[in-house]
Amino acid sequence: MSKKIRDFIKSLRFRLLLLCTLIGIIPGILLRIGMLDSYGNRAVSIRTSEILSQAKILANQIISSDYLNSEDTAIIDAQLEQLSTIYDGRVMVIDEGFYIVKDTYELDEGKMIISEEVIKSFCGEDITKFDSENRYIELTMPLIIANDEPEYQKVAGVILISVSTDSINLNAEYLSRNTLVLELVSVFSVILIGSIVALQLMKPFERMSASIEEIQTGYGEDVLDISDYTETIEICEKFNGMLGRMKVLDDSRQEFVSNVSHELKTPLTSMKVLADSINSMGDAPVELYKEFMADIGNEIDRETKIINDLLSLVKMDKSAGDLNISSVNINELLESILKRLKPIAEKQNVELVLESFRPVSADVDEVKLTLAVSNLVENGIKYNREGGWVHVSLNADHQYFYLKVEDSGMGIPEDALEHIYERFYRVDKSHSREIGGTGLGLAITRNAILMHRGAIKVFSTEGEGTIFNVRIPLKYIKLLTERKEM
Repeated sequence: MSKKIRDFIKSLRFRLLLLCTLIGIIPGILLRIGMLDSYGNRAVSIRTSEILSQAKILANQIISSDYLNSEDTAIIDAQLEQLSTIYDGRVMVIDEGFYIVKDTYELDEGKMIISEEVIKSFCGEDITKFDSENRYIELTMPLIIANDEPEYQKVAGVILISVSTDSINLNAEYLSRNTLVLELVSVFSVILIGSIVALQLMKPFERMSASIEEIQTGYGEDVLDISDYTETIEICEKFNGMLGRMKVLDDSRQEFVSNVSHELKTPLTSMKVLADSINSMGDAPVELYKEFMADIGNEIDRETKIINDLLSLVKMDKSAGDLNISSVNINELLESILKRLKPIAEKQNVELVLESFRPVSADVDEVKLTLAVSNLVENGIKYNREGGWVHVSLNADHQYFYLKVEDSGMGIPEDALEHIYERFYRVDKSHSREIGGTGLGLAITRNAILMHRGAIKVFSTEGEGTIFNVRIPLKYIKLLTERKEM
């Protein structure tokens, strides 16, 4: 058990370290990706706004200087070259015939250019586009000749600007490297701090493991007391409760073994005494031999009854999957039981009465239920007074059948009621031995009823009698765990 706890603590420590690592890595990765995306989008947006602003100024100068029709274009050309140099881009001026008037790259001057963006700009629109794959910003702006009447404004041409975003990408890569370094530093810091925290958090559990190991070896305290955290307090409470139940079970087991040894030893001792007495008498009369042999036979019968009851109890302790369930007529079953016990009742001068309120059929194990009912009725007969009675009644509803066994016997003291189902427990040991009781009958009865998903209750008044009420379902339904076992 302690090894399992140590393995659990190691596993828990590893999980804490893994959790700390994930806490350090995942937010860092998300933060780095978010920062880079935000920076890229923001940088492109700013660059586009700057170019648009410069393009508007340049467009106004082109229109005001009649650049498209004038021969003196040196000043405007210089400004176009300057814009191209500043933003590391290409500037083209297109006239109304879609011919390139000016190309700062001096590659396509005089050629015709027709594109979707240019056509839209001839319709009066400002077009901006960012090509992330080829990493450039493209802008087209119409060259509009101003007029007092807006509907008669004329688009004389278009200015097209293409700007590279390599500088933005270089800055993004630099930022990525820096954030990656910060991310690694934060991860190592979190792992280091997490390791320290995990070691501190695990110390109470390690002490708990050591305490449990000491308890197992018998050198520790009888209780576990680690009160560092709420969790350790709850675990200690659960463990101490389990330890208490185990001690109770162990004490019960030892008491059971002791009782079994005593019960089996007593008849053997009596037979040994009787046999030694016969052997010591050289000329004992035949009548004495017969008397001693009869006593030995009685002790053998008593030993046999104890062994049979123990075997029945062992069978009852097995899984309920051992039940042999079948549909049984409970009325006929009770009549058969009382008929079999009637000679014992007549010998004790006890009246047996069976009262059935309605026909009852139920899914039960006939053998085990017969054993349980027989024990209740037989106890009612044996522990009764001369001229007494035992009344057995049967009733049922849509879900259960109800069996009541009532007698006019000596009754059970109130302080003994909670112990009557314990193995080898006897209310009146001397009287029980006289009538041959083993102290196992009610334990067998209770187990048999519980195996049927039933319940049993007892009410008794000392000197007046006892009532046993039994309730058992009409339909037996297997539990899921039993289906798995089978």
